[in-house]
Amino acid sequence: MSLDWIYYAISWILLRWHDLWAAIGIPESRVLGTNWTWVLAIVFLVVTVRVILFPVFVKQIKSQRAMQALQPKVKELQEKHKGDRETLQKEMMELYRTEKANPLMGCLPMFLQIPVFLGLFHVLRRLSPTNTQPELYGWTKDEFYAAAKAALFNAPLPSKFGSTAEELAALGAHSATVKVVAGILVLVMMTTTYLTSRQMILKTGWAEDPQQKMIQRLMLYGIPLSLLVSGSLFPIGVIIYWVTNNMFTLAQQQWVLRKFPPPQMAGTRGSGARPAGGSGAGKGGSPKSPVQPARTGGLFGRGKANAETEATNPVADTKALAPKPGAKPTNPKKGARPANKPQG
Repeated sequence: MSLDWIYYAISWILLRWHDLWAAIGIPESRVLGTNWTWVLAIVFLVVTVRVILFPVFVKQIKSQRAMQALQPKVKELQEKHKGDRETLQKEMMELYRTEKANPLMGCLPMFLQIPVFLGLFHVLRRLSPTNTQPELYGWTKDEFYAAAKAALFNAPLPSKFGSTAEELAALGAHSATVKVVAGILVLVMMTTTYLTSRQMILKTGWAEDPQQKMIQRLMLYGIPLSLLVSGSLFPIGVIIYWVTNNMFTLAQQQWVLRKFPPPQMAGTRGSGARPAGGSGAGKGGSPKSPVQPARTGGLFGRGKANAETEATNPVADTKALAPKPGAKPTNPKKGARPANKPQG
């Protein structure tokens, strides 16, 4: 199957954004060693793709919520079929089918962006002054050669950390400059990739399902580490795309997680929950007992020894329950007088 339609689409979006930035007055020449019209064209390629994929992202969040709601049932199946992995897998697949939950939906936005990434990789890789087909994929000769010479801090966008001396000579680039810029971008790419996965896991928690947990570990540690090697093969323009996409993902996930917080997992208790029967029981708890503070010894600042003395000394209990001078008695019975008021 030909991927030319992806290359044409990526090229068209890049060229339209470049024309827009040039039309509003951003200079075509380098400023701080950077051709900002082309760098911004790559950045807003990300924005375009993410806007198109936003409905898919919403479905991803709904699928993740559904998977979290199924965690108690998944745990029951794991306990029921412990040691029988084949039966467990069948039961879990049946559960997902019945509840209309898809474990792979959480990775769908990433899968859909792979063709865009590969398309941009192909388009930038062929940007070279020695290319004999500059007008392929809808480019004019002027646009093609201008993009081939575009740079970020004097490192050409088509160059990469592992570029050969011949490739750098064709682009008119210095090896040290390219390696420094590309190396820093690769480290930023690894860090932001790790943070995007970590952000979601910290908010939703680790999955109980072994398959889901394996996917989470792969995304948290495996993918960032793999970029240390594969990042040296990416053109600088592709790394700019990747880093921008990660920053967009961090902001989008933060907004969604604040607006639609994940449901509380079964078996967990909120930070404000108090044990039943404790001091100051909330709704549904037992009311305070006037005798309990005298026996606990910690509520009014008394030590353990004083609490034990009061628990075995009726006089101490009477003194402890007596209100301070001038204070109203607590739950007085009919006809009873405050302990500190002299009887007539």
